[in-house]
Amino acid sequence: MSDVIIWHNPRCSKSRETLALLHDRGIAPVVRRYLDDAPSLDELRAARHQLNLPALHLMRVKEARFAELGLSGAEDDETLLRAMVENPVLIERPMVFANGKAAIGRPPQAVLALIQGRRTTTDNPATPAPDQCPSGPGIRK
Repeated sequence: MSDVIIWHNPRCSKSRETLALLHDRGIAPVVRRYLDDAPSLDELRAARHQLNLPALHLMRVKEARFAELGLSGAEDDETLLRAMVENPVLIERPMVFANGKAAIGRPPQAVLALIQGRRTTTDNPATPAPDQCPSGPGIRK
């Protein structure tokens, strides 16, 4: 199992480019199609914490659904996070999680800092012990 997770939308060019960038670096991330498998409120809270950004920065504010919901961006983080749970199309993409941190792949190269110095699939990795398996956004136990 990979310790890199990507919240991916295959229809998004930046998401496809970010996934290709990871593959080019020998990393086979866990791919979570977040539109089909929407993150929970707790997962979005964790993502916000790992990104160290306000909830608004995790959102696609130009998405039509943002305006349809009457959102302005002035709402508190919890309101915005709940809007993303109920409307995952509002979640900025792609998000990549690794080493207890996260990055939004805009541009795709923004995720490279997360994976610097980590073992790749071409490094002959050992299977992690059960207590070393990743947990967090996108990993369901």
